[in-house]
Amino acid sequence: MTIVSKSTLSQSSQERSLILWFDEVGIADIPVVGGKNASLGEMIQQLTPKGINVPTGFATTAYAYRYFIQSAGLEAKLRKLFADLDVEDVKNLRERGKKARSLLIHTPFPVELREAIAKAYQSLCEQYNAETDVAVRSSATAEDLPDASFAGQQETYLNVVGAEGVLAACHKCFASIFTDRAISYRHTKGFDHFSIALAVGVQKMVRSDLATSGVMFSIDTETGFKDAALITAAYGLGENVVQGSVNPDEYYVFKPTLKAGFRPIIDKKLGSKELKMIYDDGSKFTKNVSVSPSERGKFALSDEEILQLGTWACLIEDHYSQVHGIFTPMDIEWAKDGITNQLFIVQARPETVQSQKTGNVLRSYRLLLGNREWGIGNGENSHSSLADSQSPIPLITGSAIGEAISQGKARLILDVQKLEQFQVGEVLVTERTDPDWEPIMKRASAIVTNSGGRTCHAAIIARELGVPAIVGCGNATEILKPGQEVTISCAEGEEGKVYAGLLPFEVEEVALENLPRTHTQILMNVGNPQEALSLSAIPNDGVGLARTEFIIANQIQIHPMALIHYELLKDEFAKAKIAEITSLYDDKPQYFVDKLAQGIGRIAAAFYPKPVIVRMSDFKSNEYANLLGGRQFEPHEETQCWVGEEQHVIMMKATEKLLP
Repeated sequence: MTIVSKSTLSQSSQERSLILWFDEVGIADIPVVGGKNASLGEMIQQLTPKGINVPTGFATTAYAYRYFIQSAGLEAKLRKLFADLDVEDVKNLRERGKKARSLLIHTPFPVELREAIAKAYQSLCEQYNAETDVAVRSSATAEDLPDASFAGQQETYLNVVGAEGVLAACHKCFASIFTDRAISYRHTKGFDHFSIALAVGVQKMVRSDLATSGVMFSIDTETGFKDAALITAAYGLGENVVQGSVNPDEYYVFKPTLKAGFRPIIDKKLGSKELKMIYDDGSKFTKNVSVSPSERGKFALSDEEILQLGTWACLIEDHYSQVHGIFTPMDIEWAKDGITNQLFIVQARPETVQSQKTGNVLRSYRLLLGNREWGIGNGENSHSSLADSQSPIPLITGSAIGEAISQGKARLILDVQKLEQFQVGEVLVTERTDPDWEPIMKRASAIVTNSGGRTCHAAIIARELGVPAIVGCGNATEILKPGQEVTISCAEGEEGKVYAGLLPFEVEEVALENLPRTHTQILMNVGNPQEALSLSAIPNDGVGLARTEFIIANQIQIHPMALIHYELLKDEFAKAKIAEITSLYDDKPQYFVDKLAQGIGRIAAAFYPKPVIVRMSDFKSNEYANLLGGRQFEPHEETQCWVGEEQHVIMMKATEKLLP
């Protein structure tokens, strides 16, 4: 039992190998090397010829894990330990998990396995340099399946160097098959603890600690809209994005016209990106440091990099769809090397939520508003003709995960050691979640976090559990009080809202196959680009009215003349607010052009290739006056609509940007 050279292996020799290189395995080898490693091998063999960069490495096998367990007689001890396991009892689960991990970690590796891992790592060092830095990732034989992601169930170690360091990290990965969250997740999904083996991937690190990294999905994560790829990005190593420690940038790319050679970035949203994970030269592998205000205030990716990642998402999705014989949207981790400036794909797995939905039922949630007893009034920035004067004012907002409404009492938990305090049906409020929190996440009526984006751990697990979540709220743990009754609404577009009290709401379900087809065309009215992707799922023949005034009022927020004549603004508050909103733009009018183009483009993308009729702004002068900086440029007449020549030009530029 020694290391296997890089050559073609028969199935029987594969199954009895301790080590296999990524280029020796493919997606059919999940039982041999686990989901992550099998996918990496598949991409190295099939997609690197198409221009996708994937770091090389090797994997310990399922056979190696079982050899370790059997040679030390561990299975009988583990079965005895789990005889009275109760995953619903957090204390019981924690005790059993700790004892199981301790049992594995204090049992030495067989000599043959130690030698095989050390020899393979030495081969990597000969390819790169002495003490090559590697990522050591757990890869179970029942992960990255179409209906169960097993995301983050076992451990990952970054910036591991030296043979002894790699051996220690592999040993900890083996033990992590019995993390509390993995035990609970397997029980929930109906997997036998002893039928699953743990492989380990040892992969050359991408120096994204010196650049950027993130996650991308080849479909929209919230609506399942299949023609848009969502890309998230932050500075440093990617664990912060995966774990939800930061609020990353978000970009949407429209796939059909990207494949046709266009540059269809239909949305860009700046994240705060407060932290970045870098290498630690001290006693730890990595550490988090603060990101400078100047870096936080700009996008982490260039348009060229966004488009390249979008292209790779299409190639990966197309390949796996062909392999599986069914449309297979993908969840992909990427990293940029700060030394070579190259982009790399470091993981790819099937998306496990939207791809499993039948799509035959349209379920819509709606708050029942209008009761003045709730103390409801107009918000400070509400638009008189567009805002609902009966809308409640949210306590906090963030990124909506899912499209549901839920409610309950807030339970603030900031320490993983206090998970047993959580009660079924409560709203979990915390800084962020990681896989250790999953035993209580499945009991929550909703989840609210201070940090994280749409691809963070809390978001992914909330989708899988079907629990509404609002992530990246910033100060939820400060605003919401323990035991406070709250309503969580993810049914109002991409912005999720937390309201005080248990507000009434209704749920309506419509079986789409029961909707009769009309003899006349049904064209929709769409005003909010953030709702366009979900609205496009309703049977329709396109958009008969895309209302640009909603885009201007809700997304742009600034009067076009205030952008053209920014230096002449007299209202200092408006000027400061405009400076904040347009901080990425030296050319202030270009902000209006880009945002209007993106808003219209997103609506057009949602209904492509059906027709979309765009109505140019029909704001009245008093409505334009309510935009930031608008009162300086608008007359006082209530009904007159005034559009100057310069204002007309900026509107036309936005329209022209959409044309090929």
